Amino acid sequence: MSVREQPPVQGRAAGPVLLVLALSLVVTTLSLLQSLVVPVLDRIAAQLDVSPSAAGWVLTANLLAAAVLTPVLGRLGDLKGERPVIIGILVTVAVGTVLAIATESLPLLLLARVLQGASYGLFPLSISVLRRELPERRLGMGMSVVSSTLGVGGVAGLVATGLLAGDDADYRRPFWIGLGITVVALVLAVRLLPRRPVTASGGVDWWGAAVLGAGLSLLLLFVSQGNAWGWSSAPTLGCLAGAVVVLSGWTVLQRRLAAPLVRPAMLADRRTIVPNVVGLLTGVAMFASFLAVLQYVQSPTGITGYGFDATVLEATVVYLLPGGVVGILLAPFAGSVVTRFGGLPTLLVGWTFGLAGFVLLTWFRSEPWAVIAAGLLTQVAVTVAYAALPSLVVQAVHEDETGVANAINSIARSVGQALGSAVAVTLIAAHLDPGTGLPRDVAFTLVGAVGIGAAVAILVAALLGLRADSRAARQRRPDPLTEVEEAVAGAGEWSPVSGIR
Repeated sequence: MSVREQPPVQGRAAGPVLLVLALSLVVTTLSLLQSLVVPVLDRIAAQLDVSPSAAGWVLTANLLAAAVLTPVLGRLGDLKGERPVIIGILVTVAVGTVLAIATESLPLLLLARVLQGASYGLFPLSISVLRRELPERRLGMGMSVVSSTLGVGGVAGLVATGLLAGDDADYRRPFWIGLGITVVALVLAVRLLPRRPVTASGGVDWWGAAVLGAGLSLLLLFVSQGNAWGWSSAPTLGCLAGAVVVLSGWTVLQRRLAAPLVRPAMLADRRTIVPNVVGLLTGVAMFASFLAVLQYVQSPTGITGYGFDATVLEATVVYLLPGGVVGILLAPFAGSVVTRFGGLPTLLVGWTFGLAGFVLLTWFRSEPWAVIAAGLLTQVAVTVAYAALPSLVVQAVHEDETGVANAINSIARSVGQALGSAVAVTLIAAHLDPGTGLPRDVAFTLVGAVGIGAAVAILVAALLGLRADSRAARQRRPDPLTEVEEAVAGAGEWSPVSGIR
């Protein structure tokens, strides 16, 4: 159903600009809460008197909840309407954030992070709202601006932590920023999100959702806990094997259902495979960059021979904030480029910058300006990627699948972020200096090389997608002579010499 054919809005609708701004803040809630704990995991371990591996579950619990909840929430939005589901998610996230602020117990903090994991459903639902409400000429830019806030919000979360949790302050302080953003987003959602009659039909495939959640949880456990458990340990390999078996079984289950959670044909469609692969690799590159920059610039130069002795505040404000500011300024421009030239060409341009950024980080990081420039270039690539991905997904699926399709893409990015974190942590831990207990410089070269590999793979995926699109367009193009013959067929017998008899 096109925008012009939508059922009438019940009540006064917000204008396009106001709606995009409101949904941008809604999506910022997700990325902000996701990243603000990253710089203070060691402080959580110290202040709650738990091991660093136990504190790592603060990230893992959030990702596991996202894996289970995001597809269901996306499908519920398609079936029940986005507005009530978004409001319900924001209320749940607010409760979880209050619990995170109030608790002094790791189990309760993990419960809070599970509740906050519902926020991952906000992005696919926001894209669904935009697809229903915006005219086609504004849809591309609207989706790009809202999607770009995922990368910008991630930087904002790190900066907020640097500002509020510096000098060994209580790790709970940054959650106050998260609570404030969540409450403001909730107020805007209640006031501005339109009430539309639901047009989609069917139900939620709860069995499919449960099996998918179990398979993704096993996969995320393998990725996020492999370094702590040991990559060759029985639990790690068991999670990997279990993920392969469960996700394979889920695919078989979806093929046998009349109304599956996700159409198998949608997952196998080349038009959705490309953005999902790009989302995964973008997540890998983004978090590898974040962790490498944060640890590198905070390293004591006198002991390690590298680094800049930066505090947590300096690391986030000086080295990461410029990229976040550039992302905010770039988002509308990236949206217009996606609208005019398409998602795949935009990805090629954006990740050319990203490749240059990782080259700087890998081989030219000895000066502060080079690290800042690397952060700027990689943030440009992430912003452009997040601007292009929803457009590519929306073009590939039916309107009543917008929520669940973007939910799958969101999960791909989350898995990529977990994988990027795990790879960076593993490489750094594998290259510790026995004398100082700090990583050797080569560890950051290897992390940068991972980013280079991810950037190259994204460029290759975009080129392959463009080639396939060009081939498909040629196959659809009709023969000009056939068009002329059809046009005059009703007028009588046609002769190529004299025309119409």
